[in-house]
Amino acid sequence: MSNDGKDPWGTGGNSSGSNGSGNNGPKNQGPWGKPPSGGNNNTPPELEEIIRKGQQKLKEVMPGGFGPLGFIIVVALLFVGWLATGIYIVQPAEQGVVLRFGKAVSTSLPGINYHLPYPIETVLTPNVLTVRQTSVGSNSRTGQNESHMLTGDENIVDVNFTVFWRIKSDGATDYLFNVQQPASTVKMIAESAIREVVGRSNLQPILTQARQKTEEAVFVLMQSSLDFYVSGIEITQVQLQKVEAPAEVIDSFNDVQAARIDQERMVNEAHAYSNQVIPQATGNAQQIVQRAEAYKQSVVAEATGQAARFISVYEEYAKAPQVTRDRIYLETLERIYMNTNKIILDSEGSNGIVPYLPLNELIKTNKGTN
Repeated sequence: MSNDGKDPWGTGGNSSGSNGSGNNGPKNQGPWGKPPSGGNNNTPPELEEIIRKGQQKLKEVMPGGFGPLGFIIVVALLFVGWLATGIYIVQPAEQGVVLRFGKAVSTSLPGINYHLPYPIETVLTPNVLTVRQTSVGSNSRTGQNESHMLTGDENIVDVNFTVFWRIKSDGATDYLFNVQQPASTVKMIAESAIREVVGRSNLQPILTQARQKTEEAVFVLMQSSLDFYVSGIEITQVQLQKVEAPAEVIDSFNDVQAARIDQERMVNEAHAYSNQVIPQATGNAQQIVQRAEAYKQSVVAEATGQAARFISVYEEYAKAPQVTRDRIYLETLERIYMNTNKIILDSEGSNGIVPYLPLNELIKTNKGTN
């Protein structure tokens, strides 16, 4: 079927001088009364020229001409091509968020997926596995040093730290639509959290043993704030880089630290001396108590024995008073003379002659024997 050299709007193309109604008109006039742009014109080609070139290509493919069937085929091909634009690929580290007329309606997993073609639906593919980092504490562009913070005991400390964060596995939609500038938001929340934690703490613990507790407190505070705003952001780690006194007062601060170290050393030495002396004194006290207890027991035992002996003597005395009296007398003399030096002379057997005895030598001999 031939179109007699006419285009779909009834014009004769470049070889005809009349329009579809048969009226005379300017040559090469398009369906809206505008001539197509020529090859020497700098303006881009208009719709009529694009369609005309498409018709020529179709004529080459379809020798029978461009009729209603050809038009249907072209429309079908264009429709299929339009539908094919909805195919998209989500990378392994990404998550797809499908938007229908700008509103999020679903999410998609990594791989080949499909959504309705543009402009009905579009897709955004944020990276949900990459761990991003935001540093806090460097000199800001406004000239203010954001690392200087006031502690609870009214000291100034210089703090630099880094926050590691990523998009939650189920928070891609919240990340895209609830936060306008995620990196700036994380930094502002991090600075606010660290100032709150440092403001509740004293300087010395922050510099020494409380660094880990400070990181944990900032981590918890940041995550709770981000969850409150439904940001879709997950904090993975908070790492303190530098915690020290400001450079303007570092010398004085070092002197204070040295004095505090000396104080702690002296306290430790005093505790060591106390730990050494107190056990020794405790041992001596226990030894004295044990000796006193032993002396008490010996005295009580001796007194008990003496009382028992006295009772037994009294019982014997009651049975034979004279015999008991003589025995007591002799035992008493025995105890008295046992440890004394003595010389016994028999005045009756000497017949009035006093023998010369070396009494002093006898006394010395007795002393040497005893």
